[in-house]
Amino acid sequence: MTALLRYQCALLLRSHRWLPPLLLYVAFLGIGVRPSEPVLGSLGFAAAALLPTAAWLVRVCVTQEPDAARQCAAAAAAPWRVHLASLLTALLASATPALIATAVVTAVSDPYTAGRRAEVALGPAAVQGLVAALICVLLGTAGGALCNRPVLRGTAWTVPATVLVSFPLLFLPGSPARAAVTGLSEGSRTGAVVVPWPGLAGAAVLATCAWAGACALSARR
Repeated sequence: MTALLRYQCALLLRSHRWLPPLLLYVAFLGIGVRPSEPVLGSLGFAAAALLPTAAWLVRVCVTQEPDAARQCAAAAAAPWRVHLASLLTALLASATPALIATAVVTAVSDPYTAGRRAEVALGPAAVQGLVAALICVLLGTAGGALCNRPVLRGTAWTVPATVLVSFPLLFLPGSPARAAVTGLSEGSRTGAVVVPWPGLAGAAVLATCAWAGACALSARR
């Protein structure tokens, strides 16, 4: 797995296909995050924008190899291992901007609630924002895994599905991502900092199930 992961990461870096989703995420931050705005609200926006970014990066990673090269790698290792390495590469590619954005947003934002009614401790706020960002990353990779090969094939299906899956994962009641982002938005008004550890566990379970299903299906095709 280590060799496969290095191979997939090298492919991603050299292809520069990571640039469009990353630039889109930076554009989202440029629009929605401004210096001296309440820190918790800004962290919520930064976390929410990661979900479609992660789903897009999954599509990039699972489609970046030519079919012949992927078949050679699958013959040398196993199809499910190759697919898992692609998903792990997407996870790493999504978690990196999550860490950077959380640090930057925390540094430039105002450590107060909306209206500066109460002070917010930056350390706990950063932890809450980072956990919310990781929840969105996990759910984004889960959605991306279910909307691309080997589950769905053909650009006419996979591209719209990858885009559209982000909305229910982010907005439907019961979604860990919605709960995490809502917690940050409410904390921006009340000053309460509550780290969504249960949401992180739930997102990890959902991502594991989605990944397992995709990897199992890849072994059959």
